[in-house]
Amino acid sequence: MSTLTRPPQVASDSPVRRSSPRRTGRRGAYKGLLFMLPFLLGFLVTYVVPIGYAFSQSMYEKKGTGLGFGPTRVVYTGFANFASVLGDSAFWASMLRTLLFGSVQIVVMLGISLLLALLLDGVAARAVRFFRAGLLIPYVVPTVVSALMWLFLYSPTGSPLLDLADRAGTHIEFFGGLNTYLSLGNLLTWQGIGFNMILISASLQALPRELYEAARLDGAREWRIACSIKVPNITGILVLTGMFSLIGRLQLFTEPLLMRQIAPESINTDFTPMMEIYDKAFKTGNYQYAAAESLVLAVVTGILAFVFYHVTNRKMS
Repeated sequence: MSTLTRPPQVASDSPVRRSSPRRTGRRGAYKGLLFMLPFLLGFLVTYVVPIGYAFSQSMYEKKGTGLGFGPTRVVYTGFANFASVLGDSAFWASMLRTLLFGSVQIVVMLGISLLLALLLDGVAARAVRFFRAGLLIPYVVPTVVSALMWLFLYSPTGSPLLDLADRAGTHIEFFGGLNTYLSLGNLLTWQGIGFNMILISASLQALPRELYEAARLDGAREWRIACSIKVPNITGILVLTGMFSLIGRLQLFTEPLLMRQIAPESINTDFTPMMEIYDKAFKTGNYQYAAAESLVLAVVTGILAFVFYHVTNRKMS
């Protein structure tokens, strides 16, 4: 006969340890916080602390003693610097100038990037990798290096483009009036086409190919597929690249600052908001006023980016 064995019984008076859901949740939260700690420390040091320091500096103002011959002292003035910035016509004129310039340059840059991404979407995979790498080179080149390279091409004394134009019997002006914006826009477009093209091309690669096959069976041509299927399905990345470009244009600094070295009469010290802030801080020495301008610029940039993102998403949805 076979005997049945029973599992050993646990005495009813022996303690059974069970972890409560609340304690388990706390442990998971602590572990997640430890994983996030490096990011939080970096965010605190590189973002929160500088913004707090800039805000504290904007609460003060340099004032001279006596008739202006004595030493200056820093006094607390509250929000007086912000009130002065809100009434500073030069600061707002530079911001309006940058927005009008960006509204044209961003559309041209994204239009070229979209066209290149659509063209590469129909090319063989090996050729696509080659062209992507080539178009991404301008983005990999440091901003200062690319700006100096184009400054050499724009230079009125040693530009090979001007030499070719002179031999052809024509005269080219890269600076002065509208030509200044065209030269700057050409430089920025050359820098940004490759990066934006890569993002748009990745979105196109993520679309299901069955949509294209179905459209071709219905007799649609490639341009019709691009306009009716591809572009409407990548509006999200177009809005995102447009928002990033808008933020970048409001923070425009390096390129016009270097261009000012060869065209000071065309690009003044308040050509962009960042150049205005730089001039106030490091040339005039008014760090407190420059801190207030930088905070106002940050707030305006955030508001415009938020409005642009939601308005364009609503129109394209």
